[in-house]
Amino acid sequence: MKQSKTFIPTLREVPADADVKSHQLLLRAGFIRQSTSGVYSYLPLGKKVLANIEKIVREEMDAVGGNEVLLPALQQAELWQESGRWEHYGPELMRLKDRHNRDFALGPTHEEVITALVRDEVKSYKKLPLTLYQIQTKFRDEKRPRFGLLRGREFIMKDAYSFHATQESLDETYDDMVQAYKNIFTRLGLNFRAVIADSGSIGGKDTHEFMVLSEIGEDTIAYSDTSDYAANIEMAEVKVDYSAPDVDMTELQKVETLDQKTIEDVAAFLEVPASNIVKTLVFKVDEELVVVLARGDHEVNDIKLKHALDAETAELATDEEIVELLGSHIGSLGPIKLPVGVKVVADHAIKSIRNGVAGANEDGYHYTGVNPGRDFAVDAYEDIRFIQVGDPSPDGEGTIKFAEGIEVGHVFKLGTKYSEALNGMFLDENGRNQPFIMGCYGIGVSRVMAAVAEQYQDAYGFTWPQQVTPYDVHLITVNTKDDAQNELSEDLYKLLTSYRYDVLHDDRKERAGVKFADSDLIGLPVRVTVGKKAVDGIVEVKVRQTGETFEWAKEELIDRLNNLLKTTN
Repeated sequence: MKQSKTFIPTLREVPADADVKSHQLLLRAGFIRQSTSGVYSYLPLGKKVLANIEKIVREEMDAVGGNEVLLPALQQAELWQESGRWEHYGPELMRLKDRHNRDFALGPTHEEVITALVRDEVKSYKKLPLTLYQIQTKFRDEKRPRFGLLRGREFIMKDAYSFHATQESLDETYDDMVQAYKNIFTRLGLNFRAVIADSGSIGGKDTHEFMVLSEIGEDTIAYSDTSDYAANIEMAEVKVDYSAPDVDMTELQKVETLDQKTIEDVAAFLEVPASNIVKTLVFKVDEELVVVLARGDHEVNDIKLKHALDAETAELATDEEIVELLGSHIGSLGPIKLPVGVKVVADHAIKSIRNGVAGANEDGYHYTGVNPGRDFAVDAYEDIRFIQVGDPSPDGEGTIKFAEGIEVGHVFKLGTKYSEALNGMFLDENGRNQPFIMGCYGIGVSRVMAAVAEQYQDAYGFTWPQQVTPYDVHLITVNTKDDAQNELSEDLYKLLTSYRYDVLHDDRKERAGVKFADSDLIGLPVRVTVGKKAVDGIVEVKVRQTGETFEWAKEELIDRLNNLLKTTN
């Protein structure tokens, strides 16, 4: 492609609203442009990168028996109402009405649509297992789009769905998909880890996320320092044996603690460690108000709480709900003398408190000498806190450390959640109706592009790996007024393209400095510069990732380039 004929609007200044380097460079190098908040146009360079990522994804999906389809982005509300997600999905679901006042949604995901399709077409176990996938635009009304392509309201996703007659069949496909995802992210050159995760609004159990390690990641990964254990911090189990110290229980006393509202304030005022304070919170779990207890030095994990109580939602109660239930405000809440019928759920670490401190459910007062069992009852002890750095690894090997990650893929075992809700049934080998057993497997294709962009860059621009790069070679004619340079450039362009290299030829009537700056910014793997030695058939070759430079004759260019790209691929 002649650069004078393509559309690569590079920028010299860093866009003011771009917070992370990948976003800045994708804008500056002319790969994308923002249309509105969280919505982007993909320009020619960006579209070619997407195509290369999609090619790798398709190859690995096809290798595990996937069949590509294309499902509608516009989805009727009735399917979402059948599954129950129309009410529960939340404000991220973009809803709209047509001219006949019928409700629709722009698909953030396609469980309902694919289940209905297979329900209507597959009637026998003989047609199973079946895996269908698509690469398509998705829509989610994110409250705060940020980091460019990493969190947008419109994005490109690969979503696959598998249908099975038996759990064993699902397990086999799930394992195949996990390996396929590892292959994809390895081929893309990403530094990633597969981690235990929460299924979120998708539902189902047995789920893994694929995280690209990055300082700008929005997710925290808890991992062992000596084994391959890794989990999203939301799902990392805490396996600690708690027991209270062997000391006599002291008398329960109410003390005045005016203006001491935080754990830190109370700990300092009463001269006690935070670990001996009962932190009391009120959560609205589905429609029930539940008192939740954790040690003062720990944080309650609402995802774990939701799972422990087998609930759809778990969120902090409002100030008004708390006052109505307990008669006091946040900062003075405690588990002693609660109203009859209020459920109390405590983290296991509460067992370690002896002669501790807790709010008195009276503004400005706390109890000292608080002991679980004697002074308050607990309905259930559960693992409901966030794991911390230094905790034992749940697999029993090593201790926990944290890293930040960008989620680029997620695989789920859905089970029969959607098939039962949407009456997706098949006849088994005994002629009985059974619900499809399902799996779901997603990759954020546009997010992968941003993750690669975040990982492959330097102070001057991108350093695209060969498997993703929009072009293989950047051919630069330094002076387009020089006949020898133009002639050699044209010969090399034809030669390189005949050997199936994808070439971007900078034939623009621009200064050499502009061309070189743009070349570094765009970041193609190899730059071939036709300059003053064109009359002798000599060109300069520069490797973008390493900065190595060579002078090669026209006659040796192809052989040397073949060897070079083999060693750098």
